[in-house]
Amino acid sequence: MNKRKILNDPVYGFITIPSELLFDLVEHPYFQRLRRIRQLGMADLVYPGALHTRFHHALGATHLMGLALKTLQDKGHLIWDAECEAAQVAILLHDIGHGPFSHVLEKTLLTGIPHEVLSLLLMKELNRQFDGRLDLAIQMFEGTYPRPFFHQLISSQLDMDRMDYLNRDCFYTGVAEGTIGASRLIKMLDVYKDELVVEEKGLLSIENFLNARRLMYWQVYLHKTSLCAEAMLTQAIRRARDLTEQGADLYASPNLGFFLRHRSTLADFRERPELLQTFVRLDDYDMWGAIKAWAQESDPVLSALCQRLLDRRLFKIQLLDAPPSEELLATLRKDLRAQGVTGDQLSYFLVEGQTTNSAYVTGEDQIRIKMKDGRVIDIVEASELPTIHALSKIVRKYYVSWAKTVSLRP
Repeated sequence: MNKRKILNDPVYGFITIPSELLFDLVEHPYFQRLRRIRQLGMADLVYPGALHTRFHHALGATHLMGLALKTLQDKGHLIWDAECEAAQVAILLHDIGHGPFSHVLEKTLLTGIPHEVLSLLLMKELNRQFDGRLDLAIQMFEGTYPRPFFHQLISSQLDMDRMDYLNRDCFYTGVAEGTIGASRLIKMLDVYKDELVVEEKGLLSIENFLNARRLMYWQVYLHKTSLCAEAMLTQAIRRARDLTEQGADLYASPNLGFFLRHRSTLADFRERPELLQTFVRLDDYDMWGAIKAWAQESDPVLSALCQRLLDRRLFKIQLLDAPPSEELLATLRKDLRAQGVTGDQLSYFLVEGQTTNSAYVTGEDQIRIKMKDGRVIDIVEASELPTIHALSKIVRKYYVSWAKTVSLRP
């Protein structure tokens, strides 16, 4: 069987699956599951074209990893074939631990269990199934491999993950301001003392990359409508879990039902392999099937939240520079009570939150610029543009989201 496949990617054109191991991993059910998990969660409520999946993204990031490794080899750096394959395996599987509506799930059903940890657990399980052929990839993913630039290509502030999702998310949302020149950025990469650096002539491209990332966060990832939808979905899942724990028999697929009934911890996942198998059978379809069924439930809170999600009748939202005042919250509570929302129901229809945006975080994980005089310095120091200094500051926004009109069925 020919396992060296060529795929037609809408962002990059024809891309390849360059080895049999990568092909077998793509064919594995764990990876095929990513076809059923949207990359941008509920962003299609804002940008109707944002229907691409984490399957698309993982393949795109793997393609960019291949380009980056070829660039470094062309510049005279010795990279073995086994290292090339391992780095591509690591980036291919970097998102394999994402669940449906990934970040929402991490706040509700899998509290305190980040997707990165689940990705590592799944990589280790795949390594067992593939007789240790992922050992090197896991070292690179964890950052324990003695050549740290491989880990930086997989996970850093200038990694192949970010380069692909910015390009891909721009393509599918139509937000052109976030477009980056990934191919030029990759051509500017180099290695200095086994650390990833960028040649000085790539400075402007890096500045454009960071600015594009900042714009994409405000316009797409942290768009106020997406925040509303996620708040509503979070409350729907919270209500479903509360009802389940009170003895209600809600519709759910067997795997979703398990996580509604049981509060699993990270230690549980590490000690009980069957939990991981239950998790990898979860995808967006489990959640949407449940939401459609819950919209018909007798519980007025759960049915109202789910029906509003299905019909795109979303909460209102107000973005703030400081936490919402008690005066504002009191007014909103009064309005909701006037519509028949009782005290124990208020928290489902009035949600407070905060979000942050920082295009570049100064610290150990730096984007380092290799100057023409041989110095290697942080981009904040290398750039003459004041915008780079501004991009390194964390911007924090608070919000309050609420149902302006509520109709609870008796």
